[in-house]
Amino acid sequence: LNLKSYTTTQRDALTSAAGDIIYNSTDSKVQVYNGSSWSDLGTTAFTTEFVVIAGGGGGGGASGTKKPAGGAGAGGYISSVTGENSGGGDSAVDKFIAVKGTQVTISIGAGGAGGANNNSMGSKGTKTIFGSITAAGGGAGMVGNDSARGESGSDDIFGEAAQHGGSGGGKGNGYTNNTESGVGTPGQGHRGSRGASTWNYNAVSSGGGGGAGSEAEFVAQASYPTGSTEGANGGSGVTSSITGSAVGRAGGGGGGSYGNNPGTGSDGGGTGANNNSAGNAGTANTGGGGGGAATNDSVTTVAGGNGGSGVVIISYDSSLGTLANDGSSGGLTVSTSTSGSKRIYEFTAGTGTITF
Repeated sequence: LNLKSYTTTQRDALTSAAGDIIYNSTDSKVQVYNGSSWSDLGTTAFTTEFVVIAGGGGGGGASGTKKPAGGAGAGGYISSVTGENSGGGDSAVDKFIAVKGTQVTISIGAGGAGGANNNSMGSKGTKTIFGSITAAGGGAGMVGNDSARGESGSDDIFGEAAQHGGSGGGKGNGYTNNTESGVGTPGQGHRGSRGASTWNYNAVSSGGGGGAGSEAEFVAQASYPTGSTEGANGGSGVTSSITGSAVGRAGGGGGGSYGNNPGTGSDGGGTGANNNSAGNAGTANTGGGGGGAATNDSVTTVAGGNGGSGVVIISYDSSLGTLANDGSSGGLTVSTSTSGSKRIYEFTAGTGTITF
């Protein structure tokens, strides 16, 4: 790679855009333009590790006799931390390298809302953005009602595509074409699992949402004894030590059960409901999927669990100092800490711009 050479006089005569890089033959320096001035590229480079997680999906709602809903998928998970993984079983992506004056847009995705009843699948989670990195929102949990998903007509009358996302959402009991579940995004998460292949009081209740670390639990219907009322467990998340402590995030939501054995959630994923109760919410700032709701009579109506919101965490050598602008005055909610030689910023809500 041979950068174009300019003297300082020639450089200053250029019409430049932020991000332009040249070799300054007057100063014998590689320099970058930040949108308003030129800076030397050298010791001011910020080699930054990051974890970017989108909002988890909302679990499906429930109403009517023995019609529990599926758990939702976790938000997409992307990591550049050395020795750790991104979602979907992929290795870490490249680190982010910035120079003094570099500006980066951050937007934290919200968790999807849980569905209100048996006609309401959950909502898909919202994407999280860190510069050019985008994590996909988690897939929604489905319900135990064919008509709520348009199976007799169009494939997407009621937004069935929303079950796909960073990790995929789980199916509900009572879905007659129940061979597929929500699909995860490659490099970000895994698929959800399906429930009973027909509306069946004596079979597995509902599927779980996929997690960044694994697919949701799936057990063939033939493996469930008569009278089984289990919901499938959500998929596991991924553990990161970017903050200095090992924390699991982006787990899938558990499926609901009309009996006593709902699917569990882990690493921020909400546990499914049992009997007549609402699904549990995913944990905030983990991207966990919401748990599926469940009912056991003809009169109760309960909602699925909301998905957990997303997060952006960045870490770089603390000797480089603080960010020139951490976005806190422009719409971002942020906390700062240090761990060893690393300075850590955790962005937990809002949209804004930071400056290195």
